[in-house]
Amino acid sequence: MDRNILRACREDPRRTSTDIQVSVTSPNEPMPSRRTIRRRLQVAGLHGRRPVKKQLVSLKSRKARVEWAKQHLSWGPREWANHIWSDESKFNLFGPDGIQWIRRPIGSRYAPQYQCPTVKHGGGSVMVWGCFSDTFMGPLKIIVGTMDRYVFEDILENTMRPWARANLGRSWVFQQDNDPKHTSDHVANWFRRRRVDLLEWPSQSPDLNLIEQMWEELESRLKRVRASNANQKFAQLEAAWKSIPMTVVQTLLDSMPLIVKTKKLQRGVCVLLKFKRQ
Repeated sequence: MDRNILRACREDPRRTSTDIQVSVTSPNEPMPSRRTIRRRLQVAGLHGRRPVKKQLVSLKSRKARVEWAKQHLSWGPREWANHIWSDESKFNLFGPDGIQWIRRPIGSRYAPQYQCPTVKHGGGSVMVWGCFSDTFMGPLKIIVGTMDRYVFEDILENTMRPWARANLGRSWVFQQDNDPKHTSDHVANWFRRRRVDLLEWPSQSPDLNLIEQMWEELESRLKRVRASNANQKFAQLEAAWKSIPMTVVQTLLDSMPLIVKTKKLQRGVCVLLKFKRQ
């Protein structure tokens, strides 16, 4: 019975104790209780845990990621120079998203110092667009309303392009992900008219974009800073964004070859081999 319980759990880790109870019950053996099943699983080291969330990546996207990593595996700081990294991100006015963990003594769950304050409807948020290069921190632009292709074109024309021409001259490459508003025909026409070189980018690859780590850096700098409204929050974000030293950027750029190599080996080739075995 122990072996049947463990086998049922390992075949499908999402099975509940009730599902396992049904699967291991037979006419010739007594039915184990759900409490017994949970206890036997805990003894075997199979405890209930929150699963890590991971973005679903199709096999086609995985192959594209591997191919992209192969093409850029030999790139160094000189090849990554004059690339503009860009993206949008949301920042809450009142605390971060996700689960927060604390350490507290038993019986002190409701003590004020161990509570996480919340507000109704989440407290609001601010959406911003930002960019940076290997030599300059770029502008941070607040997004009012819905971010669509027309708003994105306005950012490119009146925010990104003037900054890029003033600081990087005419020789630069623009990086963006494959969000529909980024790849729309309307925006693609703008890139053609302005003769902007685009970095080919594989789908479903936020882990390759250095600006994602810059968003984390920005979030950490405002970890304990509160804002009462969107304008105040954006002012805090903009000041913190401008204060990020270029040493942080250089560290990220220096790590790019290792990031590409790691993604190629761990999330590319290994995953493809797993798919082939299945």
